[in-house]
Amino acid sequence: MVADLEGAYAALREAMLRAAPGMTVVEDGPGELLLHAPWSTPLKPKEPVFFGSVTSKSYVAYHLFPLYLDPSMKDGMSPALTKRMQGKTCFNFKAPDPALFAELEALTAEGARRFAQPFTPERPH
Repeated sequence: MVADLEGAYAALREAMLRAAPGMTVVEDGPGELLLHAPWSTPLKPKEPVFFGSVTSKSYVAYHLFPLYLDPSMKDGMSPALTKRMQGKTCFNFKAPDPALFAELEALTAEGARRFAQPFTPERPH
C-alpha cells in the first residue's frame, strides 16, 4: 500500500464533518480537526466534552470519543475496521480506504446522534 496521508486526512476530515454536523468545530487547520459535543461535562461545567478529532502526523489518526463512553458501539464493527484500532477510540490510516471510511462515517453519525444531548443518570448513552 502506498502512503497517501493527504488523501486519507482529507477524506476522514470530510467524513467526520458530514457525520457530526451538530458538534462544535474547535480547530480546523492543516492536519488537525477537533470537535466538541454541544454540552459540557457534568463535573466541570465550563469544560466541553471532547467528541472526536482527525490529525495527520506520520499517519492519520481518527479519534471517536463516543466509543469510550459506549463500548457497545463497537459490536457491529467489521474485522477490517477493528484491525485499524489503536486503544479504545482511535483508528490509524496511511492511505484512503473508501469502504472503511464509509463504515467509520456511519459509526461517527451514530456517535453524534448519541452525543446530541448530554448524558445524565436519567439518559445514559
